[in-house]
Amino acid sequence: MTEPPIDRETLAARLDHLEAETRAYLEDSAASEQAVELDQTRQGRLSRMDAMQSQAMNQAARGRARQQLSRIAATRKRLDSADFGICPDCDEPIPAARLRHDPTALRCLDCTAARE
Repeated sequence: MTEPPIDRETLAARLDHLEAETRAYLEDSAASEQAVELDQTRQGRLSRMDAMQSQAMNQAARGRARQQLSRIAATRKRLDSADFGICPDCDEPIPAARLRHDPTALRCLDCTAARE
C-alpha cells in the first residue's frame, strides 16, 4: 500500500501553525529570563536556588524554541525544491507520515537513528 503524496500546501500550513506556537511560547516565556533576586531578606536560599534552576530550564527551553524557528525557516526554503522530502544521507524519500508529523524533519528515521 502506497502512502498518499505529500501535500506541500498542508505542510506549509503546518509550518505556519508551528511557527505561531513557537513565537507565542517565546513571547509568553520572555519574563523567565529576568535575573534572579539575590536579596536573602526577600526570599530564602532554597527558594533562590529553585528560582535559578527554573530560570536555567526556561533558558534551555527558549533556546530549543529558537532552534525550532531556525528549522522552520530552513524548511520553508527547502519546501519548493525538488529534493524536499528526500533524505540527504540515503537519498530515499522521507515517509509522508513523518513529514506530516514533523515537516522540519530533514532525514528518514533510519538515518536519524544512525546519527544518534
